Amino acid sequence: MISKLPKWAADLTEKTGSIMSDMKILEAVYISPAIKKIRFQGNITRMNFQIGYANVIRVSDTEFRNYTASYHNVREGILDIIFHIHGNGAGSRYIDKLQPDDELRISIPRGKKMYDETRRQQFIFGDETSLGLACSILPILKKNKHPYQFYFELDDENQGVPELLGLENYTVFPKKNLFRNEQWVSELPVFNTGEWNSANFILTGNVKSVQTFRKKLKDRSSVNISSQGYWLEGKKGL
Repeated sequence: MISKLPKWAADLTEKTGSIMSDMKILEAVYISPAIKKIRFQGNITRMNFQIGYANVIRVSDTEFRNYTASYHNVREGILDIIFHIHGNGAGSRYIDKLQPDDELRISIPRGKKMYDETRRQQFIFGDETSLGLACSILPILKKNKHPYQFYFELDDENQGVPELLGLENYTVFPKKNLFRNEQWVSELPVFNTGEWNSANFILTGNVKSVQTFRKKLKDRSSVNISSQGYWLEGKKGL
């Protein structure tokens, strides 16, 4: 979905029943000052949840943003989303104000599938914007008995969030542009052991970090790479 539309077009899109569903907020909690987890309830029977898909929420008169569900239960009509609230963007302002009993419309998920179940090893890289995807894929990784590893680059205030969300097998790195340094990336353990030579790599989060990580991985023809930049400094509405 386009991130910005004229108001008349945004109004029409939000009213389109074939792609948007009415939802009500049951719970809204802050995992950290910048990480907010919201539980929505509504009819989600038409939603097809795949790892890598995102739901769209209208965040202003003219703007929409993509968010990945961290958990869903179709029978109970439950949908959880973990939001990264940062800066003063339209999405952050809107999400920060949401409270229990608020009602809004959320789109059906769509996007690019990132989970390749045929690959035994699964490696997931990202930042705060990737925590929802990490939470959604963890039960699948455990059920299918994949060896897996998470790498997260996080702001200092969020470095304890993966533990609070129940994530496992993760390594946290400070968000200091380390993943934009090709030489530093090439020296990471994942590049210096044969364990991940045929893994499925899921790369999300900051565009520049994803590009650097992907560039170093492309030297390995045996790996499978799925990547999606979620945000880039100075650019709205990825």
